[in-house]
Amino acid sequence: MSGRYTERPTGWGGAVVWTWQGPRGPERPVLPDGCMDLIWAGGHLLVAGPDTRAVTVADTGDGLRAGIRFAPGTGPALLGVPAHELRDRRVALDALWRGAEARRLGERMAETADPAAALEDVVHVRAADAAPPDPVMVSVAGRLEQGHSVAATAGAAGLGARQLHRRSLAAFGYGPKTLARVLRLQRALTLVRAGTPYAEAAYAAGCTDQSHLAREVRDLAGTTLGGYLAGLGYGPAGALAAKSDTAQPSGSRTTV
Repeated sequence: MSGRYTERPTGWGGAVVWTWQGPRGPERPVLPDGCMDLIWAGGHLLVAGPDTRAVTVADTGDGLRAGIRFAPGTGPALLGVPAHELRDRRVALDALWRGAEARRLGERMAETADPAAALEDVVHVRAADAAPPDPVMVSVAGRLEQGHSVAATAGAAGLGARQLHRRSLAAFGYGPKTLARVLRLQRALTLVRAGTPYAEAAYAAGCTDQSHLAREVRDLAGTTLGGYLAGLGYGPAGALAAKSDTAQPSGSRTTV
């Protein structure tokens, strides 16, 4: 059974508001993307931290899910917690924010017909009082996403290796090498989904060869390239199977 996934920019720091509407379906692994999410699902608010591996998300049943996906390096400023404290975790919002604030937001979410818009309002309200994301680390994430090496990125940021690693833990949840791997995998899978042959996608994304990409998919996504495509509904010839909607579990732009 399928659902419908939509997303749009919020206008703050590269954050995206997304919704997923659909019936109960099979659990799907969420792939790491370097992002953090504030999620409304199953009547609960939770924060999804940055992942280092694919995580299977339990289906909460019929209904609407919504979330705000924060670009790498931006989530801690709004959520008020260093990213490494949430690495590979899903945490209830009331464990991070003052109880009254989280409770009021939960009550609002339960009453609104548009939870995505309500979450977007929260982002803009908190942004008015919060310090902006660390511009150096936002720039670091941007350079790594473009495929620059960690060494070159550190040099451009004017940071030593230890400084970059320490600040990356707070901003991204893990060191710059791990973030670079995650973002490289995302680049490769974007190309693969667009029909680029595996070897070409591997080279264009920054892998040494197709075997390197295959190892990264196994390590970070917990599947094979063929298994990844099959999970998205692609046939053996690479053609997308006919279906009107694409199911996307909350908390990531990419699923197996």
